[in-house]
Amino acid sequence: MNVKNALPRLVLWRRRSKLHRMSPFEKFAVFLLVLLSIFMLMPLIYIFNHSLKPYSELFIYPPNIFVRDASFQNFVELLAITKGTATPMSRYIFNSVVVAILCVIIVTIVSAMCAYPISKHKFPGHKIVFGTIILTLLFAPETVAIPRYLIVSKLGIMNTYLGHIMPMVAVPTGVFLMKQFIDQIPNELLDSAKMDGAREYTIFMKIVIPVIMPAVATIGIIAFNAAWGNTETSTLFMQDEEMKTFPFFISTLTSGMANNVARQGAAAAAALLMFLPNLIIFLLFQSKVIATMAHSGIK
Repeated sequence: MNVKNALPRLVLWRRRSKLHRMSPFEKFAVFLLVLLSIFMLMPLIYIFNHSLKPYSELFIYPPNIFVRDASFQNFVELLAITKGTATPMSRYIFNSVVVAILCVIIVTIVSAMCAYPISKHKFPGHKIVFGTIILTLLFAPETVAIPRYLIVSKLGIMNTYLGHIMPMVAVPTGVFLMKQFIDQIPNELLDSAKMDGAREYTIFMKIVIPVIMPAVATIGIIAFNAAWGNTETSTLFMQDEEMKTFPFFISTLTSGMANNVARQGAAAAAALLMFLPNLIIFLLFQSKVIATMAHSGIK
């Protein structure tokens, strides 16, 4: 009796199924996209498996994607490296977390406050200002390394968290994306808010910011990725070891070693620790990123 009742439901489900309504070409396209998705997941699978490989599998040829004898020895080795030193690994991670969080907050605020007047206030020379901001995208980071060092040195913020944050505050991509979103806000909406007595701060916080939240999330991800993986500020501006970040610590794991085998397991574990926050942040805000890319060029 249950089988007889299940058959009509199965037929009804097949009729309603999107896959069943697809043409052969669409099914073939879905199949190819699934294969492509699996192929693109391979680096993620590899980095997780690589961090769990013992030394006997790290250097095997041909290399294996999947670990055979999983072990957490690499993470134990990573923790043991700084056990007898004055600066523990937790200090490097703490510095990276603080710098990344502050960079996300400051970069999004500065980018939004820069994009709003350029988009809506149309002050004299606003096109020149915006064009100059976009022009900075053409400069390679190496070309501004010396001026940046001189500015940080003159400001006296060496060996401080500001020395990590200030060089990364200006993000031209953030200003561009936020301006494109703010351009879509009708001027009539802002004018009506002003007629009701709303001040610029209220308009900016209550109307503009909620509308551009996809762009805010996207710029937050970009700022987090840049700050979390940055080694330049620790190398150039930090002489105190306690103020250096986790990426700098990772860069020193295998440097100066007498061979290419020592600490490779710890480096594999550290690579996973560096990658996980970026993956988690992106998965949490991926819908906002897609919305930003879809609307950044639409006015």
